[in-house]
Amino acid sequence: MSFLLRRQEVLSGEQLSAMLAQSPARAAQAILLAAGEGEVEAQALLGQILLDGQGIAKDQALALRWFGIAAGQGHLMARNMLGRCHEHGWGCAANAAIAARHYQIAADAGLDWAMYNLANLLATGRGVVLDHGQALTLYQRAAEAGHAKSMNLLGRYLEDGQACRADPSAAHDWYRRSAEGGDFRGQFSFAAVLAGEGRIDEALVWLDKALAGGNLNFLRVASQTLAGATDPRIQALASRYQRRADELSRTA
Repeated sequence: MSFLLRRQEVLSGEQLSAMLAQSPARAAQAILLAAGEGEVEAQALLGQILLDGQGIAKDQALALRWFGIAAGQGHLMARNMLGRCHEHGWGCAANAAIAARHYQIAADAGLDWAMYNLANLLATGRGVVLDHGQALTLYQRAAEAGHAKSMNLLGRYLEDGQACRADPSAAHDWYRRSAEGGDFRGQFSFAAVLAGEGRIDEALVWLDKALAGGNLNFLRVASQTLAGATDPRIQALASRYQRRADELSRTA
């Protein structure tokens, strides 16, 4: 089947996503065509592959443009990605205040990722007034919608009693749910809970999962934390975390 499709053969966003996983370069052709024909999911996908350089030359400024086009058609993840671009300076000057406005629009419409990103700004006072109470509310809304990263951060607020009454039991339950949802930081948090209860074998399983999925910054910090562990089996993982961080650093 040709990927240079006629107008009546433009693929849906779901079909384009599946194609992208199989053949990025060929899929990019179909995504370009579908985006030009007004397929909003393709427009959002085009922004993402331009941002990542997946199957097409990396171009952050053009990615920003296509996210804007898709967001203008009501695509919530594209709106969230506009926020990400402005927050991190991808294709534009970094501006956390503009990022916050985009996140707010998508969060108000119910997008969990936008709730999470806006909460991160509120929790650190970047581009907005520092507001842990509002950050907590957004993390909770996103967590209850199934967002694994928000579950872990909700757990932290509940464990520390920040902007709320401390509730370690509820915190530990959110860590568990975050870990089971695939968030590497949640897996690390839940492992810490298990280790604190003396359930070392179970903790090691989750620490291995966190090692496999963790990013560079997380692995560097986690390796230092593990080096200070009292149990030698957990302490031994510190060098594995550091080796993996070194590997990621070389390929960054």
